[in-house]
Order: sequence, then structure tokens, then C-alpha cells
Amino acid sequence: MSMPGTDSVNELFGWRRLALWPVSLLAKLWMRTLRFEFPPAEQALFETRGRPVAFILWHNRLFPTAELYRRHRRGRPLHALISASRDGAWLAAFFALMGMKAVRGSSSRLGREALTGLVDVLRAGDDVGITPDGPRGPCYDFKPGALIAVRRTECLPLLLGIEFGSAWRLGSWDKFYLPRPFSRLRIRCLAPAVDPGVDRAAAALAMAEQLRAINPDALDRS
Repeated sequence: MSMPGTDSVNELFGWRRLALWPVSLLAKLWMRTLRFEFPPAEQALFETRGRPVAFILWHNRLFPTAELYRRHRRGRPLHALISASRDGAWLAAFFALMGMKAVRGSSSRLGREALTGLVDVLRAGDDVGITPDGPRGPCYDFKPGALIAVRRTECLPLLLGIEFGSAWRLGSWDKFYLPRPFSRLRIRCLAPAVDPGVDRAAAALAMAEQLRAINPDALDRS
């Protein structure tokens, strides 16, 4: 792992990376038991192939996304925006074992480089996943990076909602969801209008309200 610094990206090597292998195997087996349900029109939207997609979802809903993507967008690379921190190094290594790639950085560290990386990925025709309240919150607080990346590219922005039929919640800052094995997850998918003429703050606020609306627990931010 590299030494910490405000302009460095922490990486995971050696035994630490190897130690994640059994964890990723367990996670894959766990996620294969989950049942995803879409409204038909929204499933078709999720599976669209004509252009790269920027999936935008809250940080606490990350766990089932690799399996959801594997089932419904098979064969397309997905790049996730992950913090450049030590914690992000573990997550990036875990995602790699799950078949996902990482763009490293966040609003607090290497933000400009991360945004450039996202734009490059989208312009190359691959999909990205962005958690606008990550990596450390506040929970359900929408930072504008996702909107900026969408405006700079020709991608399709898709807001992702996940309602958990049965799940554990961790004691983390975002009360991270872990769906119980064999549980049902209801997936929502919404393509917001992105007008480049609208003020950025107003456009980000509108997108945030739409994302909260398809994740009902996000409406209660108390």
C-alpha cells in the first residue's frame, strides 16, 4: 500500500489483496441468492445498450450492484468511483475481484483527477457508477460530481433506487445495507433530464430529489 498523502492513491498489495479472495467468493455466492425485481419499462432502461451509462446511487446501496450489473448488463465494463484513501484501497481491490474496475478519487482527495477519469471512461464507451454522497457523507447528501461528468459527455444518466425486502444495516456513517440471503430487492431506474442551460446547483438539487424519491428511506434524513 502506498504511503498516505493528500495527492496519492492508496493501493492494496500482497497478502492483504490475497486475503480478500475468500471474502469475494463468499460475497459472490451470497449475491447469487438475491432476487431482483424491476418494473418492466425500467428494466429495459437499465439494460439499454446504445450509449454508455452513468449509474448514480446512494453509497449505502453498493453491496448488490455488482451482481445486479452482472445479470443485466453482462459483457459491459463498469468503472466505479472509489476513494483514494486506505479504506478505498480495500474497496477497489474487492471490486476488482468482483469484476469491476475503479476510478480513484473523491470530492476531498484527487477530485479533479477522478472527474477527468470518469469523463474519459464514459467517452470511451464504458459505464460508470457514482455514489454522490460518498465516500464519507453526509448520507444522502448529493455532491455535484455526477452531474458534471454527465454534462461533459454524451452518456445516459440513470438514477438507481433499491428497496430491500429484508436487510441488515451496519453502524457506518451511511447505515450500509446488507441484504439477507435469498431476499427480494425491488429496483427502480430513472433517467433524469439534464439541461446544460440550467444552473448547476439547481440541476444537482433536482437530481438529488429524484434520487431520494426512488429510495424512500432517503426522504427521512433525520
